[in-house]
Amino acid sequence: MLHAIPTEKLGPLGEPMARAVQACVHCGFCLATCPTYAELGQEMDTPRGRIVLMKQVLEGILPWESAQPHIDRCLGCLACEPACPSGVAYRELINPFRVLVHSRNRAPHTPFLRRLLTSQVMPFPRRFRLALFAGKLARPFSRLFPKSIRPMLELLPPTVTRSREHGVLHIRQSLLTSSPTGKRRSRVALLTGCVQQVLDPDINAATLEVLARNGVEVVIPAEQGCCGGLAWHTGDLRGAQAFARQNLAAFPDDIDAILTNAAGCGSTMHEYALILRGTPDESRAKEFCRRVMDVSAFLARLGLREPISPCRELKAVYQDACHLSHGQGIREQPRSLLRTIRGLQLLELPDAHLCCGSAGTYNLDQPDIASSLGQKKARAIQASGAEVVVSGNIGCMTQLRMHLAKLGSPIRVRHTMQLLRDAYAAEVAKKPNKASC
Repeated sequence: MLHAIPTEKLGPLGEPMARAVQACVHCGFCLATCPTYAELGQEMDTPRGRIVLMKQVLEGILPWESAQPHIDRCLGCLACEPACPSGVAYRELINPFRVLVHSRNRAPHTPFLRRLLTSQVMPFPRRFRLALFAGKLARPFSRLFPKSIRPMLELLPPTVTRSREHGVLHIRQSLLTSSPTGKRRSRVALLTGCVQQVLDPDINAATLEVLARNGVEVVIPAEQGCCGGLAWHTGDLRGAQAFARQNLAAFPDDIDAILTNAAGCGSTMHEYALILRGTPDESRAKEFCRRVMDVSAFLARLGLREPISPCRELKAVYQDACHLSHGQGIREQPRSLLRTIRGLQLLELPDAHLCCGSAGTYNLDQPDIASSLGQKKARAIQASGAEVVVSGNIGCMTQLRMHLAKLGSPIRVRHTMQLLRDAYAAEVAKKPNKASC
């Protein structure tokens, strides 16, 4: 019974959790969309099953240890939300539940090195870059490391850029603004991210170039930090709140939108009001959330200034990042932008709603399931006949690069903004038939 959940003892997050539990009618529509159910075939590894488990833990009927394996295996991909006819806000249950477990010192038994990496290294670009350089040195000796550490080494990119190689991004950060080309049409602020800044800084550079080309002035707040997603998804509420407050203070008010170009970051920033629920910053967080937009949605709404010149004939497939399609409801906008590139044939994947297995730190915490999902997604991409796969999230891109490389596939992995930028570059070169997107 719902009334048995002691919401008054659960703090500010208790009410949303109880509301999500109450909304679930156990119809089972979520089963077909759940990646872990597709992998494991167990009722308790579905959103419906996990809701029952979390409800019983909250009521004090079931010990946390009995529910833990199934809760830990949840990707948090949110594919269940758009599939649910009852409108269960699963995100208001799974992450707050992990916060509750974390606060009671019953956090999942994650190896110390991985906890250190996700809380003290990955959210800070300089530390993360140093860790990657160290990891590259250790990679040839991966067989000597414990099994729990090996997935980290496998995910390392082939090259790691030094800070001075970040090009336009670091120039823009020192200036704090990026001037538009021609008449200014809008003024926005950009979250540059933490992990993405290190793994693929060209995404931010491409984003700035595409926005400038379309008359958008970009402000890059120097005091911004990690979106807080790594902390939030692992139950570290204090860490998530600290990052949220940092960004609330860093981003200016005199802008038209706060843009993100990483699906996970955008989804987390949309949850700042939940993260800061019951605090003096809640109302400000609600206003902040209303201004957050993915760059693809922003450009689709603004409209590209002019048609993009044709590139060579190119087959591309768009990979839906879960926290963009399910978390933010953005599916058509990136596709509409890509279709403006003349000469580009946009393909679709079967079972596009299923997660690639990245899901933040999931490929570190649940490497077997993550690897299986990544392999299936890579094979589907390979079977599509595409020359390039396009996505809107650095985690997905890293996962896809690794698994496509394991298949020996030459398919390139690009961000939506990178493909648009490359098409613009073909136009500038005035050799559209020879330029490559």
